[in-house]
Amino acid sequence: MASQFLRSTNSRYVAGVLAALGAGSALYTLTPQQIQAKSEVDAATIKKIEEAYAKLNGPEGAKCKSLLKKHLTKDVVDKLKTKKTKLGATLYDCIRSGVYNLDAGVGVYAPDAEAYTLFAPLFDKIIEEYHGFTPKQKQPPVDLGEGKTKEFPPLDPKGKYIKSTRIRCGRSLKGYPFNPCLTQDNYLEMEGKVKKAFSEYSDKELKGKYYPLDGMSKDTQKQLIADHFLFKEGDRHLQYANACNFWPKGRGIFHNNDKTFLIWVNEEDHMRIISMQEGSDVGKVLDRLIKGVRGIEKQVPFSRDDRLGWLTFCPTNLGSTVRASVHIALPKLAARKDFIEICEKLNLQVRGIHGEHSESVGGVYDISNKARLGLSEYQAVKQMYDGVKKLIEMEEKEK
Repeated sequence: MASQFLRSTNSRYVAGVLAALGAGSALYTLTPQQIQAKSEVDAATIKKIEEAYAKLNGPEGAKCKSLLKKHLTKDVVDKLKTKKTKLGATLYDCIRSGVYNLDAGVGVYAPDAEAYTLFAPLFDKIIEEYHGFTPKQKQPPVDLGEGKTKEFPPLDPKGKYIKSTRIRCGRSLKGYPFNPCLTQDNYLEMEGKVKKAFSEYSDKELKGKYYPLDGMSKDTQKQLIADHFLFKEGDRHLQYANACNFWPKGRGIFHNNDKTFLIWVNEEDHMRIISMQEGSDVGKVLDRLIKGVRGIEKQVPFSRDDRLGWLTFCPTNLGSTVRASVHIALPKLAARKDFIEICEKLNLQVRGIHGEHSESVGGVYDISNKARLGLSEYQAVKQMYDGVKKLIEMEEKEK
């Protein structure tokens, strides 16, 4: 059952490149002339931005309820439509997915780290509404939860409600742009670096094998599909975010021998690191994740911003990037009309078992912490833990 979690595409992208924040490698150094050329947004792109605004606010976008539509005001469009990041990203690159996918909840991506500051009049409003994190706030220091995993004993020792538990986080490699701005050589270089890091795992709980998508045999493909490990080329939200270039170059999957620790390479994030297992032992799942992250960190440095934390392509995954979740059946509570409202008051997010944009199957839901930004990694796990504990208490009191 734990492997069902891997069916989710966790559909959002890493956003950030330290270079664009002024601390990048020489690989991305631009001359003053190049910067000047890149700073000019062509008339065709400006027209696309204006047409996008008109679509969101016209008959076609009448039912759209995304944060993009809410915060992409005419004033914001006029302020930002002529701006471009040093890596060449425009406002249209940020909004195009939400314009094509009018059913999106958020609808924006940051093609590179500079986008978060250059297009702040849009991103800051969306970040504040989603996370409750104001432009004046700052992400807390890193606290993965080392030495505190015993605070999370099994939530459901008898196995009445929780089927499986998963905790994941996203990471981007320092000195590299994000998917829309990456070259094929970038993908291959990053893949080589993380493969080396995987080979350095010494803990038997983490040791495993890396499977590159490029040139993957049919037998390996069938096995990974059977295990629900194999991710597919990005869903429509990612496709329209221009996040699937050079597929499948530089993409792959690592998993340990026990199939309880998994890393997706260059699917949505540079790295999506996942720890999972059947049952409700949150502490054990977190402990494995911590060891896995620390092991890679010794070999490959990650990109982090003082204010926004670990940088990611989607603003919903900034900060701690941690999504701690359980697959859980709450038949009585889920039958209530205010079930989603109850979860939201507990700062929990409810999804179907196949991840974002999916429905519940057999009464089983994927429930996780909603917030990632403005709280540490440990606090994000605790938010899920405390919330789900309360849901189980409420389920047992329901008549």
